[in-house]
Amino acid sequence: MLPESIRGAARRFGERPAIVDAAGTPVTYRELDRLSDELAAGLLQRHGVHEGTVVALALPSDPSYVAVYLALAKLGAITAGINPRLAPAEADRVVAKLAPDLVIHGTTPLPRVRDAAPAPLPPNPDRVTAVVFTSGTTGEPKGAVFTDRELAAITTIDAGGLDRWDGGSPMLASTQFCHVGFMTKLPWYLRLGSTLVLQERWRPRDTLALVERHRMPSIGGVAAQIALLLRVEDFDRFDVSSVQTIVVGGGSSPPEVVREARRRFGAAYSTRYSSTESGGVGTATAFDASDEEALNTAGRPRPGVEVRVDPDTGELLLRSPAMMRGYWRDPERTAATIVDGWLHTGDLAEIDPSGCVRIVGRTTDMYIRGGYNVHPQEVEAVLVEHPAVAEVAVVPRPDPVLGEIGVAVVVPAPGAARAAPSLEDLRAFAARRLAAYKLPEALEIVDALPLTSMDKLDRRALAEQVASVTNSPKPGHRSSLR
Repeated sequence: MLPESIRGAARRFGERPAIVDAAGTPVTYRELDRLSDELAAGLLQRHGVHEGTVVALALPSDPSYVAVYLALAKLGAITAGINPRLAPAEADRVVAKLAPDLVIHGTTPLPRVRDAAPAPLPPNPDRVTAVVFTSGTTGEPKGAVFTDRELAAITTIDAGGLDRWDGGSPMLASTQFCHVGFMTKLPWYLRLGSTLVLQERWRPRDTLALVERHRMPSIGGVAAQIALLLRVEDFDRFDVSSVQTIVVGGGSSPPEVVREARRRFGAAYSTRYSSTESGGVGTATAFDASDEEALNTAGRPRPGVEVRVDPDTGELLLRSPAMMRGYWRDPERTAATIVDGWLHTGDLAEIDPSGCVRIVGRTTDMYIRGGYNVHPQEVEAVLVEHPAVAEVAVVPRPDPVLGEIGVAVVVPAPGAARAAPSLEDLRAFAARRLAAYKLPEALEIVDALPLTSMDKLDRRALAEQVASVTNSPKPGHRSSLR
């Protein structure tokens, strides 16, 4: 799927920029195809990469990532990206789970054979192309497996069922390339003939400047990014009149963000519900949706996607040809997640009479902070090792920008000589082992954690108690729940 897409794009679009890097340097479609050919020949010659070789990409989200991913696909290799935002210990767990034959780091010399190209592979829709890592109920990495068959289905869904080529508009890369939104949708971007505009680091003011400079007709990302764009102090000085549509995934969009974004951009807004396991496709609110649909639901299933609610558990189930084949080398979790062809999403939902999906909760304690999944138990397991902590629980609190943030609720270690920890202490302590987005952003000191009648942590009661604190504390602030 990927080799055919880049070769077809090179023929059709030639000198059109496929990527503009953070310095503003363009890479054309023809150059990207040739570069990936030469890298493929070099990887075969130097590292013996061939069909079925498993490769981990620990590369930044830049043109080299795209070129190497395409080169590996041309050789029939299996590619998995390692999120650069992970702490070293977390990245090590992902690599251990993947057990790759080769790891390519940012310092790894990329071998190229000038003017060489690999022999085209015979078609095989069941050839594994990508493994996209997500985290399990306790933060353990799990790799969602996608073959050419799933990538083709995702491309068809995104194209509205058409064998569509061209479009040619610039678009902003808003997430890391290791995410499902890039790994499984690259064939679609190539067939659109889009120009992918990169940033070294996502910054809201710089993003608005790029939207203005490139006259982007559509912007995407997660709700937190849209909220931050709207908070840019001199937002109205930027010409964003080119923006016609806003497409947002990675969690629900607060109604106030949807309203303000539609008004200030003068654009239609679509909220997309999906997951890594679903291949990044699921449900969507229509661009011309009523306020009820746009503000309060996750929309309707996209073409080719089926949804239903389990009558016994209330869990949302999803089925489509785009969803993952299973978890990488993990048949037990695969069997628990895909049952009779239906993907168990872990979300509790209702489907209203109009067919719109309404997410009402989760079957696990996971929360979504700015588009990233955070598992409280994983964070607690690190924080409890702090010498000033006797007990700790992490619960989410609503946040107007990030959707949810983590609140560490701590019972201090006993002893008059031992002071209760500060938020800064806890964040610094955990930063060595956890990605920054997992670190708590508020701290509550308590005498005891609430327990159920079975003497287990009552997370629901604690979450309600924390949510009742209406003024979200600023970083470094500490309050006390008694």
